[in-house]
Amino acid sequence: MRNAFRAAILALPVLCTPALAGQTFDAVKQRGAVICGVNSGVAGFSAPDSQGVWRGLDADYCRAVAAAMFGDASKGRFVGTSHQTRFTALQSGEVDILARNVTLTLTRDTALGFNMVGVNFYDGQGFMVPKRLNVTAAKQLDGASVCVTAGSTSELNLADFARREGIRISPVVMGRFEEMVPAYNSGRCDALTTDASQLAALRVSAITNGAEHIILPERISKEPLGPYVRHGNDQWLDIARFALMAMIEAEELGITQANVDEMLKSQDPTIQRFLGVSPGFGKALGVEENWAYAIVKLVGNYGEVFERTLGKGGPIGLERGLNDLWTRGGLMYAIPAR
Repeated sequence: MRNAFRAAILALPVLCTPALAGQTFDAVKQRGAVICGVNSGVAGFSAPDSQGVWRGLDADYCRAVAAAMFGDASKGRFVGTSHQTRFTALQSGEVDILARNVTLTLTRDTALGFNMVGVNFYDGQGFMVPKRLNVTAAKQLDGASVCVTAGSTSELNLADFARREGIRISPVVMGRFEEMVPAYNSGRCDALTTDASQLAALRVSAITNGAEHIILPERISKEPLGPYVRHGNDQWLDIARFALMAMIEAEELGITQANVDEMLKSQDPTIQRFLGVSPGFGKALGVEENWAYAIVKLVGNYGEVFERTLGKGGPIGLERGLNDLWTRGGLMYAIPAR
């Protein structure tokens, strides 16, 4: 009897039912635009170009969410936030998503009332120093002064690193992230510490004679960066999460902006489901069936976005490294659309 019952359950069809509507989802739909809180000036992640157009990995993620919601990537709007205002902007409802190269942590996911969407960049905290100091390893910073932002994960990581290695570091704690670069440029501190990707961006955009500075090879922390949404908005979390997953899965499946129309003819059932040729998953999310197609067509897959924002086609020229696909030795792995 038990086996017969189990067989009957397994024989039941899997139905894609729409998620319950939520406050943020409904508000975004009614407004006709997604409002994203972004960093107001970190090259490669989010920064306005000379024409005022926001460019970067986080900016394009927001466009992907808009493409999924409305079939129109231009329906993404951007609000520049500072280190001090970023969380308040999300908590207050000023923005729908915070996509500001923010480290995903337990306390932010609980005490601040946020939900992690997923990791869109695997990073780690590092150090930048002038070449003239002849420092080649982080342990050689014994006795150095290091600029760091107050109240950041970087401040805690710096203190932990010094204790762990048994070295003496004098933190030069700045109230605002934007104050660190002038302090470093003026020689107020020997080294600058934050996420290594931000150090790379600062070196090409804000550090005086950037070629005369190096980023030390050590990473003293894990910094998984990604978007956040508010607690209590499950359907909005679903859209935000699977927009990111769609960018990654498209790269896994070999679907690009250039070939996505041709891929609509594929007989691969996974691709048919992903692109909405086989219906059901758009309904489950509360959007059009071609939501993933719209993301790839209008924004691109994760690899395409990475290369033009952070990679060789962008201002920083980072290697993929940990942010390559899992099939190529990286950590990027999509939750399947099935």
